Amino acid sequence: MAGLVLAAGRGRRIGIPKALLRTRDELFVERAVRVLRLAGCSPVVVVLGAAATTVTEQADLSTAEIVRNADWVTGMGSSLRAGLRRLATAEAAHEATGALVLPVDMPGVTAEAARRVADHAEPNALAAACYEGERGHPVLLGRRHWNGVSELAVGDRGARDYLRAHEVALVPCEDVASGFDVDRPEDLTGE
Repeated sequence: MAGLVLAAGRGRRIGIPKALLRTRDELFVERAVRVLRLAGCSPVVVVLGAAATTVTEQADLSTAEIVRNADWVTGMGSSLRAGLRRLATAEAAHEATGALVLPVDMPGVTAEAARRVADHAEPNALAAACYEGERGHPVLLGRRHWNGVSELAVGDRGARDYLRAHEVALVPCEDVASGFDVDRPEDLTGE
């Protein structure tokens, strides 16, 4: 199982790239990588865009592979495509049955939640954590879905359209994680 952290946005509403936000003693991007590593993902690819140089200078991403998305301003879809393209060609991911995708702005997602979703790994699988019945993250994209997801990943929709058109196994995770995302300064109090 490969891991994919989407961390390219500029954080327009919060005023800082979300990768550089802090939770407890680590940056959001460091935490996302750690969560996927603890869930058994290898390799872990981090897609950067806005402030990529600053993020790489400030964050310890030594256990991840960095992909710079020059088209980050077009939305999360371009980052998802860039990350899946890298995983499809990465030797370390050659045997990966799927990719566990985690946006950087979800500090309530735990390694246990990621493991639960990753337990569904197989090339044809689509699975997602759910919180109180609502689909959330991380999302498992079986390898055989990567091309289809990439074709539909545009703007800020990511894999949403693809997932709506296919059956997705929902994995309850509210007992071990929180599915909130951080979009505004007041959201930081939710972690």
